[in-house]
Amino acid sequence: MSTPRKNKFFATLDTFVTVFGSAVAVSAAVEGGRAPKAKHLRTLGINPTDFPSNGR
Repeated sequence: MSTPRKNKFFATLDTFVTVFGSAVAVSAAVEGGRAPKAKHLRTLGINPTDFPSNGR
């Protein structure tokens, strides 16, 4: 009975961890003056071609 609930909980937790990790990766790249990876931008809902790549 509790299996679907557990699966949904872990799926939600996985999504949160993925989004948070991408946010940290993008933040670190921008702060370091590097272009963030496209997969992290896509995870955050940002189109990689729209992201400025010319630094600060």
